[in-house]
Amino acid sequence: MSGQTQSSEPSSAPATPLSRVLETCLYVTDLAAAEAFYRDVLGLALHSGQDGRQVFFRCGQQMVLLFNPDVSSQSPSEGLPIPTHGARGEGHLCFAVRLAELPAWQTRLEAHGIAIERTIDWPGGRSIYFRDPAGNCLELATPRIWGLSEESLTAV
Repeated sequence: MSGQTQSSEPSSAPATPLSRVLETCLYVTDLAAAEAFYRDVLGLALHSGQDGRQVFFRCGQQMVLLFNPDVSSQSPSEGLPIPTHGARGEGHLCFAVRLAELPAWQTRLEAHGIAIERTIDWPGGRSIYFRDPAGNCLELATPRIWGLSEESLTAV
């Protein structure tokens, strides 16, 4: 546990349960191709970026972070106190959509030349799977596959 400071006495204050994911990340080596895909095909709003290192998107009230692992796995430069991180290989990210919206999304992806790798009917919902330019496995799924309500989805 190097780099971590531990108190000899645990806090007596109860921690609030975690209720949502704020950000998630995938690793890509071609940031320009990834930026165009997530912006133009998926329609995510570009938040910020740093040439050669990262590009960040808003997705509703969450963030999708794309990092170049060749850079993010190296010791951070001055002004970037973020710990090193990186991964190789195909990652996975699932976006929540309403069941009624899946056909329109499939049409949009196919119009952009994106192949639908698989469609799966789950108890309570459906998923479609496809790849981003880096080979990451992306999924559009209805929240009901996890027993969650579609009412949790809000337009932003």
